[in-house]
Amino acid sequence: MNAVSRSKFWKTTAIFVLEDDAQNGPDHIDSHRSPAFVISPYTHNASIDSTMYNTVSMLRTMELILGLRPMTQFDAAARPMFNAFTNQPNAAGYDVESPRISLEERNPLEERKQAPNASAARSSHLDFSDADRADDDELNDILWRAIRHSTPPAPVRSYFGGK
Repeated sequence: MNAVSRSKFWKTTAIFVLEDDAQNGPDHIDSHRSPAFVISPYTHNASIDSTMYNTVSMLRTMELILGLRPMTQFDAAARPMFNAFTNQPNAAGYDVESPRISLEERNPLEERKQAPNASAARSSHLDFSDADRADDDELNDILWRAIRHSTPPAPVRSYFGGK
């Protein structure tokens, strides 16, 4: 981000970042949502927009920025991410922040082969060797209990479509 925000392209740049394959993967708060980031001199600086958007909202926003027509009825009906943007650009570049903890250090619990609590014990049985190998429902339950200290609500499954 540091290099892009200091380049000649910055004043006309918008970078959209969305979690890939977020259908059943958890974020740090709740498995019913997924993080998204918009980086641009036209986004509100250091703010959080809690408006309910979805992946197609992000696509619709990109289409509007580029002056493109919607590709389908889904993106035509999607809520654009208007609340994330401002008319007054902030051309100041980003300053890289160095990590405050080591990115190379491994979990010392792995070396001791013991788990200090129930969440760690349950997590030690999950397969994190590659993406999508850990059981999503089990991981969501572990994370909820570790963060919220309560029983998680039942997951809500829904679909878009009809017969």
